[in-house]
Amino acid sequence: MPVPADPTVVHPMPDQPRVALLKPLVRSPLIEVGEYSYYDDPDDATAFETRNVLYHYGPEKLVIGRFCALGTGVRFLMNGANHRMDGPSTFPFPTMGGSWSDHFDLLTGLPGRGDTVVGNDVWFGRGATVLPGVRIGHGAIIAADSVVTGDVPDYGVVGGNPARLLRRRYSDNDVARLLALAWWDWPPEHISEHVRTLMSGSVDELQDAAPRLPHPHP
Repeated sequence: MPVPADPTVVHPMPDQPRVALLKPLVRSPLIEVGEYSYYDDPDDATAFETRNVLYHYGPEKLVIGRFCALGTGVRFLMNGANHRMDGPSTFPFPTMGGSWSDHFDLLTGLPGRGDTVVGNDVWFGRGATVLPGVRIGHGAIIAADSVVTGDVPDYGVVGGNPARLLRRRYSDNDVARLLALAWWDWPPEHISEHVRTLMSGSVDELQDAAPRLPHPHP
């Protein structure tokens, strides 16, 4: 039986330290990353948590699914980036200290959009930026340098600033079938047996490759 890749190894390609699996790296309780999702950066892929997740003061979480591919410079802006906009100035005076800090209540309770959630098997092109509270569906593709300001449907392809839906990778019927198959939840050993189908097969072939549940005894 083919042996699956090890999801606990930080650098799955020993001769390419620019590629790092994120699950064994992240330490913040506000960040959740599924197995095999990776970040590619020639400078320091291991610094993703501090260099690419910005203004993350909580309590909102960043949740990234399994088997996601993140190109160099992909950034997630969290809700801490928000400023008040209901007065003449948007400047965050209380953060500068001095007597200004007496007015810190002006920065509490700013509106938030909740957690930022990325599904499974999502591909982010180089330099994409995701704004707070966005939800990105399974199997989506985010074009390079896109600014994602709104939710992305399952298997949608988006691009631009602000990003807009360019096309769907599959028909609605096939998307429903893919979501039901949820291949990212298959046992790693079973995935290993069907890598070629996953990368180049049809939805029908993927369905044929799905694990078969044992029949219950009468």
